[in-house]
Amino acid sequence: MGMAIGIDLGTTNSCMAVVEGGRPTVMVNAEGERTTPSVVAFTKQGERLVGSVAVRQTAINPDRTVASIKRQMGTDWHLTVDGQRFTPQQISAMVLRKLRSDAERYLGQPVTDAVITVPAYFNDMQRQATKDAGRIAGLNVLRIINEPTSAALAYGLNNGSPQKVMVYDLGGGTFDVSIIEISDGVIEVLATAGDNHLGGDDFDERLCSLLIEGFKRKTGIDVSRDPAALQRVREAARTAKEQLSASETAQVNLPFLASGPSDPVHLDQQVTRAQFEQLTADLVQRTAEPVERALNDAGIAASELGQVLLVGGSTRIPAVQRYVRELTGKSPSSSINPDECVAQGAALQAETLSSALRGSALATRDQSILLLDVTPLSLSIETAGGVATRLVERNTTLPVHYSQVFTTTAPFQPKVEIHVLQGERPMAADNKTIGRFTLKGIKRAMAGVPRIEVTFDIDANGILTVSARDQDTGRQQSITITSSGRMSDSEIEAAIADAERYAIVDQARR
Repeated sequence: MGMAIGIDLGTTNSCMAVVEGGRPTVMVNAEGERTTPSVVAFTKQGERLVGSVAVRQTAINPDRTVASIKRQMGTDWHLTVDGQRFTPQQISAMVLRKLRSDAERYLGQPVTDAVITVPAYFNDMQRQATKDAGRIAGLNVLRIINEPTSAALAYGLNNGSPQKVMVYDLGGGTFDVSIIEISDGVIEVLATAGDNHLGGDDFDERLCSLLIEGFKRKTGIDVSRDPAALQRVREAARTAKEQLSASETAQVNLPFLASGPSDPVHLDQQVTRAQFEQLTADLVQRTAEPVERALNDAGIAASELGQVLLVGGSTRIPAVQRYVRELTGKSPSSSINPDECVAQGAALQAETLSSALRGSALATRDQSILLLDVTPLSLSIETAGGVATRLVERNTTLPVHYSQVFTTTAPFQPKVEIHVLQGERPMAADNKTIGRFTLKGIKRAMAGVPRIEVTFDIDANGILTVSARDQDTGRQQSITITSSGRMSDSEIEAAIADAERYAIVDQARR
């Protein structure tokens, strides 16, 4: 068995860590960086580039460069390059394969197992897609755990005194907030909430639009229609955003951005922190509702929190930090690195799980912390009238095993279609479809007579499986989950073969 590592598969950047000497250590990649940009590029020469090298060529190759793929996980989005179709799982697997390769170079031995983190508000499809990506990358995914929970695990390593903490996680593409209770050897998630489409990318876009409009007013040229120029502005906007976290102004200077009537035209514009905060005030305020919902679901007031942990690079924005203080009445902790703590917590969990598989005793008390996570969204079934009948409430502790008996609505009905939903709305149409399950071979009887037991199992990864049994005959029925977001086993195997083939080609090219 090879080494087990923890991976924070981020929207903007990813990070990997391993436990050395009982402590989690962030591993540098082949470029000497502690984080790796989650960017993949396909060159016209047939190369696949991942990380910083992919970022550097984005401006000249924007149509064949993919960033923020995490926002597409669990969807039917795809990219076609040179006639080959790539899913979000395959793109993410390319990032994971680089992380695995860099970890093996750092450790000097094979890496076979990993714990991979996901946003707490990821649904079943997104979690399964992440697990599939790990498998395509050649990793045995020991566990999928929530990012805020992983951060709390890293924090609890040094701050194990009993307390309730809030993890406020604003990353590149997603926002999560979790209320977590840390007690003697146990980290229990009390409640979680979030927004899968709120993050640093949205702040970048606001600043990018400001720069484009300013350039258009000054020169009459709209660079939003020029992919290469637009990418340069986006990169400059991100850099300016980071500068404005440390200073009151940022100067954006992009020479030769466009061609004018006679000469090249340059962008030279100053942006102030006050401008940036005004542009993004509504984005910051959007975090309030999930924070309040998580506190309400946990049944506590903000004053009962022992600590507030800031996770994710976007929490470095001063306006975000001020808003967190306003919401909670507490100054956020600075005891953990917002970019690295999620990977560190995942590494601790990876060491715990791999040690259990090896049958070896854990060396330290720090590694014996028990994680009790929750399901982020309620699970329902569509019943007569289009109503979403709730079976599993949100914030139910994992793993979950729940059974309920259903019956038919028509006489001599030979089969039942069960529509499974995830969400909090009372009507089925307003929630997210997880799958449609068809139970066939029901005993012929009048409506309301058959007794069909449907069982939901949510494992520690937060991934749902379903089984069904006709209680009248005692026969176990098979249920097929159908969803465009999931890859079949054959598709995964084909993607693994493709990834391995390109790994050999890339090695030969190097």
